[in-house]
Amino acid sequence: MIRKPLANGKTFAEKALARASGNASVVAGQIVDARPDVILSHDNTAAIWKIFRALGVERVKNPERLAITLDHAVPAPTTAHAQNHADVRKFVDEMGVKHFFEVGRGICHQVLSEEAIVLPGQTILGADSHTPHFGWLGAFGAGIGRSEVAALWAMGELWLRVPESIKIEVIGRLGDWVTAKDLCLKIIGDLGADGGLYYSVEFHGDAIQNMSLESRMVIPNMMAEFGAKNAYLAPDDAVFDYLARRMTNDERRTTEDSIRPSSSVLRQNALYPDPDAHYSAEYTFDASQLEPMIACPHTVDNVRPLSEIRGTRVQQAFLGTCTNGRLEDLAIAAEIVRGKKIAKGTRLLVIPASSEVLRDALRQGYLETLADAGAVIGVPGCGPCMGNHMGIPAPNEVTISSANRNFRGRMGTRDAEIYLASPAVVAASAIAGVIEDPREIVSS
Repeated sequence: MIRKPLANGKTFAEKALARASGNASVVAGQIVDARPDVILSHDNTAAIWKIFRALGVERVKNPERLAITLDHAVPAPTTAHAQNHADVRKFVDEMGVKHFFEVGRGICHQVLSEEAIVLPGQTILGADSHTPHFGWLGAFGAGIGRSEVAALWAMGELWLRVPESIKIEVIGRLGDWVTAKDLCLKIIGDLGADGGLYYSVEFHGDAIQNMSLESRMVIPNMMAEFGAKNAYLAPDDAVFDYLARRMTNDERRTTEDSIRPSSSVLRQNALYPDPDAHYSAEYTFDASQLEPMIACPHTVDNVRPLSEIRGTRVQQAFLGTCTNGRLEDLAIAAEIVRGKKIAKGTRLLVIPASSEVLRDALRQGYLETLADAGAVIGVPGCGPCMGNHMGIPAPNEVTISSANRNFRGRMGTRDAEIYLASPAVVAASAIAGVIEDPREIVSS
């Protein structure tokens, strides 16, 4: 028997963690001491600070690498939340944290993308499970625990196991009213919620490059629900141009500052997997064969085609979150509800992912259209996604949501059901009062 030699090429994760650890080369399974370019936290910063102080360290090692948002419970719904925010502000002032974003600026993953704080080829570790989001920029993003973040504040580095990699090729093109969210639900439904557990998930194929940047953002964000350690989309000119526009005339971005290099080095710092890289598994999905998909209660991999779920009564429709609260999502929803009214007995909550999205949606008239239909517009932030406030359902109510999780109690009420869908399906369902196909609403 002739044995096929193992590939000598490197995956994205191997290249990214070699760079982050200062090694010439690393392999999957190896333990490395990684020094991330960005360390992310949000409202949980106050809790991390308590752990940090217990370490007996006085100062954060690299405060310029910290990025902190107040986004999960904003505006503060209780006195306890308000005190938590006050403690975070105190920490930011005492430690000299530059990258701090106040209540109303928006959700951490969206805001750091808009601010061009995370760049291609960099590593970001964050106290939020959806930190793989930054893979849309060609960055290595991974969620870690609060204790690990406290250790990073103190030491500036953290050990990581280099993940094995999965390659997912997406061919074809998405059809009308079929979105990146539907692609993600299809992948998770077919391969299971733990199908990517601690893997680096690389996305390849023309279908990905043909998507808008906002659609690409959905994919690595949703891969957190696949169990992925990180996810990666190859950065192209559209990504570089997006970042360069946001870095123009910013004198703080210098090659001496590893977090904020000049725009001229974006392309040379990007990392790409080698053609002969080794993958633990490879899958192909045909985007042209997809239809709108729904994740049914109470697991994200309980996925069925929309055609099988149509007609399910809903009391609440929620459009927002770090997965699907961007401008194109609001635009799609506005197109569907224009000239119509939210169904009696159903409410539509719309929460933009950031203040930038809010302003752009105001200028474009999307929020006016949504409000005219009867939607409730909320402050940029996470809203009811994690069950803090701004849309917690009543017992036995059904919510259809553009978020990323639907486990029992996720939105704050154990005896409520959550269905996950694209913004188009969420908006259509709000108009119909039942889970509905957007094509039926638009054509009516």
